[in-house]
Amino acid sequence: MSETTELVERSLSAETAEQFMTRVNQQADRLREAIRAGTLDNPDFAVGLEMEVYCVDADGRLADVPDDTYAAGATKELGVHNAEINTDPDTFDDAGLGAQADRISAQFGAADDAAATEDYRLVSDAMWTVPPETGSEAYLGTTEDREGVVFATNMRADPRYTALDNETLRLCDGAIEFDVPGVDRTFPSILFESLATSIQPHLQIPRAEEFPAYYNAAIRTLGPVLALSTNSPFLPPDLYTDVSDPEGLVDETHHELRIAAFEQSMNATPSPKVRVPADIDSAEETVDRVVEDDLFAPFLREWMADEPRESFADENWEFDYKRSTYWRWLRCVVGGDPVGDGDERSLRIEYRPIPTQPTTNDVVSMQWLTVGLIRGLVETDHPLADLPWELARESFYNAVRDGLAGELHWLTAAGEQTTDQALIFDEVFEIARAGLDAAGVSDQRIESRLRPLEQRFETRTTPSVWKRERVRDRLQAGDDLSTAITTMQREYIQRSRDTDSFAEWI
Repeated sequence: MSETTELVERSLSAETAEQFMTRVNQQADRLREAIRAGTLDNPDFAVGLEMEVYCVDADGRLADVPDDTYAAGATKELGVHNAEINTDPDTFDDAGLGAQADRISAQFGAADDAAATEDYRLVSDAMWTVPPETGSEAYLGTTEDREGVVFATNMRADPRYTALDNETLRLCDGAIEFDVPGVDRTFPSILFESLATSIQPHLQIPRAEEFPAYYNAAIRTLGPVLALSTNSPFLPPDLYTDVSDPEGLVDETHHELRIAAFEQSMNATPSPKVRVPADIDSAEETVDRVVEDDLFAPFLREWMADEPRESFADENWEFDYKRSTYWRWLRCVVGGDPVGDGDERSLRIEYRPIPTQPTTNDVVSMQWLTVGLIRGLVETDHPLADLPWELARESFYNAVRDGLAGELHWLTAAGEQTTDQALIFDEVFEIARAGLDAAGVSDQRIESRLRPLEQRFETRTTPSVWKRERVRDRLQAGDDLSTAITTMQREYIQRSRDTDSFAEWI
């Protein structure tokens, strides 16, 4: 029996579940006490970022990430075609945000250059659509059974990913359904989640007592922020199962298929794990949410590390592992990596629904908009958090389906509910500017980052709109759906390399 097979079987055992939850509850008690005692407080706001990308060959087809790319600083993700760029956190001020921008660009450039030595490139995009020669179904669906454990051929050889996959398959009776416009399929693995990539801005909140105000306000921003950033309207064309009317599919497809791919691949437990979170009344409640979340493929620290538990992260390893399967579109990260005068403890918001953008400058703009907006809402005492949660959730899924054409709900500074997007985005950008200004960011830098996003709203053109228009144009010129999507995707890849910002495409 291989080590991975043994670890997966141990992960899914009743004995491990009991031992794991005993530790999680003990660690949760300590974390709640640390929050109440103020030991997770810090003097500064801070920001960070995770950016997921994928690899293609010289013809734009999906490809395995070369090992040299990881040696250059990228980290591994679910699929062998995935890589992630992470920035260490910086203080939320002019210098810190500038450092974030420089680091994102430099790290992506270094990883991309490393891939280029083998004639591959990394793509800053939200969903791959040109499959390898084997085809998408074979790529995503080829598995092997080894002593009762399923291994997806193109999934990263990592015991945790394999355990997550087998836990999902157990709960779904071996077949995971995926149903979006034009597609009705089942897959024998969660690997189809790796169709999509995203960015996750992080915002460290200095004081635990103020955390709920920022968190609850952030929930109400999910719809408008996603509507500005949508970038995954198409799947690889060989995955479509029912497209008698290609132009009708272009009209009907979701602007953000990444949301469906993630939710449908991972929502196998009785209580869905991937969803919009509910409001919180206290920072301690974020700990409760993780503890109460459905258990999913638990691991114990001693399986992965032999060293004594010395750091804060080590002491709370099992809790943090459980948090890693708490896949809400917004979640709290307890502990780790503060900056400024803080120690190793912090509380931060991880903002999860934003798709990867066409260029690194677009990624930076979305990071700045997100953290500026969340900070600005509390800084200006804006009443948005009073918007009914149900309307916030509705806004999010409207943006998923229809992008900027979807109905968005907002509460204005005067306390009035509105769906008027002119009013909504006037306030979104005004408040984001206020939040960045409160952090001491220069007016010039604020404009350089937010103005390109304002142009998206003014022209009603997001990356997903651009993709849909290109595919529609190719269909009307006589191309079939496969050719239209592939042609669009290759143009996207080239433009993302030749331009500094999506604003140049509009």
